[in-house]
Amino acid sequence: MKIAVLLSGGVDSSVALQLLKNEGKHDITAFYLKIWLEDEMSFLGNCPWEEDLEFVRAICEKLDVPLKIIPLQQEYHQRVVSYVVDELKKGRTPSPDILCNERVKFGAFFDFIDESYEKVASGHYAQVEQIGDKFMLKRAPDPVKDQTYFLSSLSQKQLRRAMFPIGHLQKNEVRDLAREFDLPTKTRKDSQGICFLGKIKYNDFVKFNLGEKKGDIIEIDTGKKWGEHNGFWFHTIGQRKGLDLHGGPWYVVGKDIHKNIVYISHKENRQNNARSSFITSTPHWITGEAPEETMGLQCKLRHGPELIGCSFITMDNGDLAVQLTQKDSGVAPGQSVIFYKDTLCLGRAIITK
Repeated sequence: MKIAVLLSGGVDSSVALQLLKNEGKHDITAFYLKIWLEDEMSFLGNCPWEEDLEFVRAICEKLDVPLKIIPLQQEYHQRVVSYVVDELKKGRTPSPDILCNERVKFGAFFDFIDESYEKVASGHYAQVEQIGDKFMLKRAPDPVKDQTYFLSSLSQKQLRRAMFPIGHLQKNEVRDLAREFDLPTKTRKDSQGICFLGKIKYNDFVKFNLGEKKGDIIEIDTGKKWGEHNGFWFHTIGQRKGLDLHGGPWYVVGKDIHKNIVYISHKENRQNNARSSFITSTPHWITGEAPEETMGLQCKLRHGPELIGCSFITMDNGDLAVQLTQKDSGVAPGQSVIFYKDTLCLGRAIITK
């Protein structure tokens, strides 16, 4: 089988490549994707992509795998960055890593390589299972590392070619394998940043694109002004860190984009602004069809191990009215909600109100 392997310079994709190499029956080529942010915003960090590429080259040399470096800066800006910036301007909370996988890693890259590559492998923690003529996306057994949240927009055409060699493993098992294989990345720390930004800090990215504009921080429960912010686009509902206010903990609970006001609430009152229902638009179902049973499902409102019970009804215009079994204080317009049935990831929708 001819396989294209996406390498990032991290331990996960390195082990994925080694496992495929060990099978000894594939024609493997490694690919490193260069994206727009890594060049245009390089002044914000210390060579944000060169260190990664050094590790990628070292891995390919050790495993005797050919490496190709693919420039996708223009596609990346058009398909991901421009959308994210536009959403932030509207005061919404986009999910850029979901777009990065859908539109670049399994989108623009699929368009770039030829059809002779039967599979495209990556170091994601997720699993693909074929049931009948459908390709299903399944959660990884490691609940903390599971990355189906970020892959929830993939289509049948994309999943048909996708391969996740470490998706059945726990993170500690992947680390153990990296040491056993003596890979150059065996002691490299996991990236703590947002995938689509790499090593660039999120606030630096926002400032670079939208600048700063002073506005008031107001307690929603009392109307008291507690400080100032540098622009509502730096803040999202549910946020705690970055407010730098005394007497906390404080949480962002709302925004007025016309008056450039960020509303906060103290931890003691935070649940007063929590929600158990919302409306979503543009549902994407991985199988191409909405689930027959819409009760007793689970969902994720953000990446992480927490699953919340939910159900939904489809409205006349195609939007979904979602009901949670418990309140959540971080529901924000523009944010993605990912639906699950047991271990299956069913798809995603975007919260509108």
